[in-house]
Amino acid sequence: MKDFFTNPTNKKAFAIATVVLTLGCGGYALYSNMTRNPKSAKVIPIVRVYTVGQNAVVANTKIYPGEVRGRYESQLAFQVAGKIAARYVNAGDTVRAGQVLLALDPKDVNQSVEATTAQLDSARASYKLAADNAARYSSLYAQGAVSEAIRDQYATQLEAASAALRQAQSQANVSSNQLGYTQLVSDTDGVVTALSGEVGQVVGAGAPIATVVRSGQREVQINVPEGAALKIGQKASISFWALPGVTASGYVREIASMADPVTRTYKVCVAVPDLPSTAKLGMTAKVELATSADWPTTTANDANATFLIPAQALYQVNNKTQVWLVRDNKAQLADVKVNGYSGNQVLIEQGLSHGDKIITAGLAKLTPNQEVRLEEGGDK
Repeated sequence: MKDFFTNPTNKKAFAIATVVLTLGCGGYALYSNMTRNPKSAKVIPIVRVYTVGQNAVVANTKIYPGEVRGRYESQLAFQVAGKIAARYVNAGDTVRAGQVLLALDPKDVNQSVEATTAQLDSARASYKLAADNAARYSSLYAQGAVSEAIRDQYATQLEAASAALRQAQSQANVSSNQLGYTQLVSDTDGVVTALSGEVGQVVGAGAPIATVVRSGQREVQINVPEGAALKIGQKASISFWALPGVTASGYVREIASMADPVTRTYKVCVAVPDLPSTAKLGMTAKVELATSADWPTTTANDANATFLIPAQALYQVNNKTQVWLVRDNKAQLADVKVNGYSGNQVLIEQGLSHGDKIITAGLAKLTPNQEVRLEEGGDK
């Protein structure tokens, strides 16, 4: 047996047999793996959901974006044309009544004032001469030294000189007023909300340069589309994007009788008697208009209740607006009716019920009745 393994011929044959056996076993294993039916692993997608009703809106309630404005705003303009020589305030500054906001170069107006002043002095001198002559000839007429016609002539000259004096005085007053008009003065206490004039700019008379909001009442201005059912006195709830948790109550004070020619919306002023002091002019607000007393009211559990949901939850296919619902851990499509938008959220007036869980992320590859897993905390 020892000679069998030491024989070179036998050793070569044994090595070849070993290689062939190894290749055969490996090939069989590879063939088995290739021909074996693979067992597909069940993949359950993870989705993020939103619980309907956590921001529920009572039916017939509408939400509009708005802006905090002053109830009384003054558009200020120069009453004379000229070049702006100085600006004393900036937008956002608090001003007092009588405070100068901007000033024009008064050079040309000063020349007009000097001219009218000279005309006034001349008219006064002419009046004094006419008065002296009239008095003198009245005395001579009383003595019988001159005729009545001569006395009447000088009396008429006095009347003409008096009229010329009044005219010169009026022209001097106008020039003086124009000199005062070269300064743009605030007519009330308030806040400067807009300034469109800069030093060196030439402005025309009557062109709005500054906007001053009168101190006192504030309100929220919104723009509503055509057909919005609003009433004067309708109650409203106001919240502020920059002030989480801060709310206020108000009511519709004014509804524009004509739509804006560009946006085709109507301006609505919502009075807020107790506006929080932290709500500054220009802040963005969200106005929720409550249901009118003569409209049918519903609750969040009614079939016709309106709900706010994230806009990314909408799924549109075949001209249908739908959302994916999670029921028994399976994804199902449901038709919905959109009633409007509020920021990055949409108002749904039909198709949802309080407590429904809608998918807001991971809905691109879903199929009906597909099993899904909810992301931890996704419904919050």
